[in-house]
Amino acid sequence: MPSAAAKNVWFLVVPRTSMINIAGPWEVLGHTNDLLGREAYCLQAFGPGAPETKTRYGLCLSGVKPLPSRVDSPPDTVVVAGGSPADPIPADHAPLVPWLRLHRPRIKRVVSVCTGAFALAAAGILDGRRATTHWLYLDALRERFPKVRVVDKGIYVRDRGVWTSAGVTAGVDLALALVEEDHGHALAMRVAKRMVLFLRRSGHQAQFSSALRFQEQEAPGLRDLSTFVLEHLDEQLSVERIATQVGMSPRTLSRWCRKQHNESPAELVRRLRLAEARRLLEETTLPLKDVTARTGLGDQSTLWRAFMQDMGVTPAEYRQRFAAEVV
Repeated sequence: MPSAAAKNVWFLVVPRTSMINIAGPWEVLGHTNDLLGREAYCLQAFGPGAPETKTRYGLCLSGVKPLPSRVDSPPDTVVVAGGSPADPIPADHAPLVPWLRLHRPRIKRVVSVCTGAFALAAAGILDGRRATTHWLYLDALRERFPKVRVVDKGIYVRDRGVWTSAGVTAGVDLALALVEEDHGHALAMRVAKRMVLFLRRSGHQAQFSSALRFQEQEAPGLRDLSTFVLEHLDEQLSVERIATQVGMSPRTLSRWCRKQHNESPAELVRRLRLAEARRLLEETTLPLKDVTARTGLGDQSTLWRAFMQDMGVTPAEYRQRFAAEVV
């Protein structure tokens, strides 16, 4: 059988981006070529800083080509490897936006790594789509681009041909997902093993602890709310009970949760229950029935449905992927 044609992948790089935003995904695709014994991905770097781009911590990337004003043969995939979340976009980053806006309709797959999402959003590519970025800049992306459905529940997000990732090493996980889409799960796992990754994270893996983020955002006077919920997860937690604990009426508590966290008290409790279930699966060998009992999630079928809905894997699969060795 003749080998499949190579996919052209263009990395769009800008001055002061982190080198790992470029090198991480580039290495994944390069190792894929090695394992296949052919050029499955033809990799090229383009950017407004051509021919040499200085990255965030001083390393210089050479061999960068100027952004082509005319694209006769569009690439299969474009990867915006980081960028600036500043408003306005720096002058030496700005050329990416009109270029992306002009050529996006002819590009099958568009990807951003870390803050590269800001360039996609400025070009209108993320309008109406789910997207993510580094957790430090989620609020900025949400506020500046209200048409984007910003989510913080995973390290990468795919929505109708557009992929966005969280920061730093999340670009490696996203690139592995691209390899899996193109060449299957087995090859993606071989690449992960070749790169000596401790684990290959699914897109549903949280950027950080849900409980920690909740506590960080709590207003003064409500610091004990999440603590109370976490300490009583195995009990019935009605809106009335939680409201009494924090000295609010149920109606006021519901309004506050909507304003501060864009969720109802019941959704808040469910999120913290799932966060604790993930922790128990990662850090203990407790049977699933004990995990459900300790987190108040009902029975094992409820736990199974919750994990499939929120993370796309079963509790057993989650434990297999993410559990630390318990001594």
